[in-house]
Amino acid sequence: MQKLLNVVLEFTAWCGMQINVRKTYLLVIDNEEKRREQEPAPLLTINGETLQAMNLDDACKYLGYWGTGNGDMRGTKEMVKQKIIAAYDLIKCHPLTPELVTELFTSKGMGVFHFSAALIEWSESELNDVKRLCLQVYKNAWHLPRSTASALFIFPKTHAGKASTLPMAVLTKELLLHAKRCM
Repeated sequence: MQKLLNVVLEFTAWCGMQINVRKTYLLVIDNEEKRREQEPAPLLTINGETLQAMNLDDACKYLGYWGTGNGDMRGTKEMVKQKIIAAYDLIKCHPLTPELVTELFTSKGMGVFHFSAALIEWSESELNDVKRLCLQVYKNAWHLPRSTASALFIFPKTHAGKASTLPMAVLTKELLLHAKRCM
């Protein structure tokens, strides 16, 4: 492990990059409890300072995903919901056309779901929670009351929900794109 770290340090020095040791943590990703107990996290040092090892249950951000060392991705799922809620708050009482609001929500709110859809395991209930939030945003976009039925045919006849990007459609699209990239 120390040899790998030395290679990384040499590469970062060659590129002129600095590693902030106070913000850098060691996270050993291993879901097998017996092995974790037998082999504790190694002590790694950079420029004479030892890296802090993260607790296995603490969530951290890595490559845009929030997760723990044991594979718990609830942090990312919660972030998706928070971004959708933030997008909803952004477009409340909007003076924009429904098409613009829908486009804005698709980029701001659903963009983070697109990013994580194919790579994180979503349960049906989690997808339903995201769908419920999305439908509230679309109702708001079309100036419909919150008590309106949550079905696509409730949207104006001219559009009939065409612009409503729902989680299952996004998940299907992203899984197909992921499979295509893997081939």
